[in-house]
Amino acid sequence: MAKKSSPKKKKYSGVDPEYLMKQKASLKRIYRKSILFNQQELSMIDEYCSRFSVGSRSALIRKAVMERVLEGLEANHPTLF
Repeated sequence: MAKKSSPKKKKYSGVDPEYLMKQKASLKRIYRKSILFNQQELSMIDEYCSRFSVGSRSALIRKAVMERVLEGLEANHPTLF
């Protein structure tokens, strides 16, 4: 008579859920900065957003600022010599 094998427990092969929660929490934006635009600048931003179907102006501005910051840091990184 064959012995019935009990179902094996599946091991979780993905990323640890606790790690994902910590990662998500570290990416949460909690710091606020304010910026002022004049009428022409705001009109240009609005025109760009409508022309290119940008849904979030804050995401557009954040991306533009961070690209500029990263370019500056990359261009002026410390050298050994």
